[in-house]
Amino acid sequence: MSFDLVIKNANVVTASDTFRSDIGISGGKIVALACNLNDGREIIDADGLLALPGGIDSHVHLEQPGPPEIVMADSFESGTLAAAFGGNTTVMPFCLQQKGMGLRQSLVDYHAAAEGMCHTDVSFHLIISDPTPSVLGQELPALVEAGYTSLKVFMTYDDLVLNDRQMLEVMAAAKETGALVMVHAEGYDTIRFLAERLERAGKTAPFYHGSSRPAAVEREATHRAISLAEITDVPIMIVHVSNREAMDEIARAQMRGLKIFGETCPQYLVLTEDDMDKEAMEGSKYVCSPPPRTVEHQQACWQGLERGVLSVFSSDHCPYRFAEDGKLTPKGRQSFRWIPNGIPGIETRLPILFSEGVGKGRIDVNQFVALTSTNHAKTYGLYPRKGTIAIGSDADIVLWDPHLCRTIH
Repeated sequence: MSFDLVIKNANVVTASDTFRSDIGISGGKIVALACNLNDGREIIDADGLLALPGGIDSHVHLEQPGPPEIVMADSFESGTLAAAFGGNTTVMPFCLQQKGMGLRQSLVDYHAAAEGMCHTDVSFHLIISDPTPSVLGQELPALVEAGYTSLKVFMTYDDLVLNDRQMLEVMAAAKETGALVMVHAEGYDTIRFLAERLERAGKTAPFYHGSSRPAAVEREATHRAISLAEITDVPIMIVHVSNREAMDEIARAQMRGLKIFGETCPQYLVLTEDDMDKEAMEGSKYVCSPPPRTVEHQQACWQGLERGVLSVFSSDHCPYRFAEDGKLTPKGRQSFRWIPNGIPGIETRLPILFSEGVGKGRIDVNQFVALTSTNHAKTYGLYPRKGTIAIGSDADIVLWDPHLCRTIH
């Protein structure tokens, strides 16, 4: 049997197994796993390297519309190129429904922006900001039927927040259609209350972004989101979990048999609140929501990954330039509450987890694959086409040098 490509002498790693094999690829699919495959039009010797399922980053923001004075730093072209350089073969950006616009038109526009520009595979989630009866009763069922089976709701941000009744309506619609709901869990009213108090006290530097969004704000919203999901009997993913208290809410729900999933991100494993406490506007580079927290909360997030409470590791890539159309917006210089929330991570997600997780003995290489690829594919309906190395799966393979050492600046 001849192949388009043979990868020789690979140390194949999946979420469950590690084994030595050649990999035969034809038509973009894995068609053989065996020793002594030699008949390939192209042959790559992977001796000394790990052959991993391509990374799947299921939480990224690319070319997402926002205020006219703020520009997201990455297009589909630059963002997916960075993703590929970081070992990812699939990214899952969010199609944002702007208020007053239907879901379908938002999706048409977002597909047009991505068309012909991507260096990786892409699959879209839907953000619901305006859950009208026609959106939930007509558009959403049709789009879920067409394959858009995950949607996101926000419990904060002026232009995105949904109240509890709206959350229940969205969750009920998701239950009827079989969709998974992703939740940004931070309490809007509490954040506004704390932010206004801080501003009145003259505490407006980037560091105080974290003070306006303490762990209790995330814990309360996580508990509330779980309660609403229990009432509507719908699975939810609590995204970008940053602290022990929110993680404990998820763990308790899982122990009760609820279908509650958790995600964390690199910033909650390697950054702390002190990174926002820098001179002038340097701290704005680390402003994201939820904010980086203490070393103790970092350790809790690691424990969540080790124990499986947090089952996916995503980047929440949301990059802005360090310029006036980004982090240095004039309004942001006046108060932390106007600094665009978000940091990059699409290229460094896998290297950080391998270095700090596998390299330091917190997780093994099979857990690494599960957290960066397999669990994403299983959660969002892509498995086994993606997320594993098996006959019949897409040949989305990354050759990984476990000994390579580089400094991320």
